[in-house]
Amino acid sequence: MTGLSPKVFDFLKEITENNTREWFTEHKNLYLESQENVILFLEDLIKEMSEFDQQLGKIEAKKALFRIYRDTRFSKDKTPYKTNFGASLGMGKGSQKGGYYLHLEPGKSFIAGGIYMPESSVLKEVRKEISLYGEDFIKIINSKDFKKYFPELDQDDKLKKIPQGFEKEDPMAEYLKLKSFIVVYNLKDEEILDKHAVQKLTKIFKLMKPFNDFLNTPFL
Repeated sequence: MTGLSPKVFDFLKEITENNTREWFTEHKNLYLESQENVILFLEDLIKEMSEFDQQLGKIEAKKALFRIYRDTRFSKDKTPYKTNFGASLGMGKGSQKGGYYLHLEPGKSFIAGGIYMPESSVLKEVRKEISLYGEDFIKIINSKDFKKYFPELDQDDKLKKIPQGFEKEDPMAEYLKLKSFIVVYNLKDEEILDKHAVQKLTKIFKLMKPFNDFLNTPFL
């Protein structure tokens, strides 16, 4: 089983301090070496996770990894490269279903699960499911093990008012205001660099599965 090499974080620290095309071209071997290590790490992670979620077995590690090249066309920040490695395990990259995500960045690594900023039609169906089966939803997010790692759902971009089509008195009103349904667990560098990181991350990702299953129910 391939652990994550400290060299990956060394490279990310370097690119953070030297975010230019000239530096990257001169040190591209460091990037390729780090990229290869991350892909091998992902292969092991996907293999372990597919034991509890068979759909993940269809994911190819290399394709799951996001490009390091930034799209600067509409951004004020014109630095050409990302300072992290991100991988979609069924979450992001155009997916409209609940899935998983891994983010590797010195001092800022995390794993996440759920649906991030879905299209309006998908968002509406998820909200309906939460409104109709609120007790089931609450049972999942309030379970002891889930709560230990995910005290609350991410609140970014939350609406101030209940969305149109739902009653103001809906007992699930605060959840219906969310525009994304995601949970995040922040990782310390030593956790992600630990030789047993794959097993630990798999254990935490597994806790997300009932949450994802609920979010995906309207689309089965």
